[in-house]
Formats: sequence, structure tokens, C-alpha cells
Amino acid sequence: MYRARSRLTRPWVLGVLVAGLVAVAAGLYWFQPWQLWVDETVQEGLPPAAAAPTSQTQSQPQPAPQSPSPSPSPPPVARDVATGKLISHEHETSGTVRIVRAADGSLVLRVENLATSSGPDVHVWLSDAPVKSGKDGWDVFDDGKYLDAGKLKGNKGNQNYALPADVDLTVYRSVSIWCDRFNVSFGAAELTTA
Repeated sequence: MYRARSRLTRPWVLGVLVAGLVAVAAGLYWFQPWQLWVDETVQEGLPPAAAAPTSQTQSQPQPAPQSPSPSPSPPPVARDVATGKLISHEHETSGTVRIVRAADGSLVLRVENLATSSGPDVHVWLSDAPVKSGKDGWDVFDDGKYLDAGKLKGNKGNQNYALPADVDLTVYRSVSIWCDRFNVSFGAAELTTA
């Protein structure tokens, strides 16, 4: 018993134990293995196309119109400018993506019916890379131009990501669910312009 205690109090044994604990803590922080079993569902509706005009009251009576007024034009609506279907890469991934131009000119990248794995530091990227199936497509999205639309809000559901209004969709032709920590695509979609 005394011999076992004396071994544990030796400086090199304590050093090995401390180094082992530090390595385990660093590995847990870096890999975050519990993310494989944690799901976060986000259900965002499509943002409104534009704010409805407000009626203004005036204190002065208005004269009656001399000619018939034209019928009001329908309010502008949001429209899809590009769409795509997600395929799996490093992790099983499914869902669709839409890039929507709102009536006010803003652009929104919308991910719908997303189902993928959670992970550390996962983002939604627009990229100029082609979507390749299988392992060939896992790490191509950071080779050229890419635009980070933001950190993935949840690994399941429907989500919106604001984009700059002047994004050139002839350059950015794919969307990737990208793990920035390990430089790998969980899944990606080739964009088809509408």
C-alpha cells in the first residue's frame, strides 16, 4: 500500500496524469462528441416580402379626382432566384435551399426541411465550387470564393440567412453546410437559377 502511494507522488507520474487530463479536456473541447446526439430544430417563416404601406390621414379635404383612377397594382412579392437540393457529404444531410429576392430587393438564403448532424462551428456558405457527390466533394468549398452566410442556427428545420443584395449568383453557384473547424462539408446543394 505504501509503495503504491509513493509511486503516485513521484513528480513524473503526477506530470503524466495532469498531461492526460489536459489532453482529454482539449479533445472534448475540439471534437465535441456530444454534438452527434444533440438536435436543435429551428422553424423560421419566410421573411415578409416588404412592409405594407401605411395609410396617411390628411387634415385638408382632397378634391374629387377629375378622371377615374387606375386600379391599384398588386403588391410586389418575393420570388425565388435560385434553388437546389442538398446531398450528403461527411454527414447524412437532406433538405432544399432557396435564394429569395424580397420585394424590397434584399436577398435571403433559405434552408428548408434541413436534416443533418450537429457539429462544432458549422456554417452556411455560398461557394463558387461545383457540388461533387461522395468523398470528392467533402473539402472543395474553401478552395475558391465563398461567402459565409452565418453560423448554422440548428441542424433541423427551416432557417433564413440574410445575404448582401448584390451577391452575384453567376459566381456563387452552390451552398454548403460547412464545418469550419474540420474544413469539411456536411452536405451541399448545386444552385439552379430561376
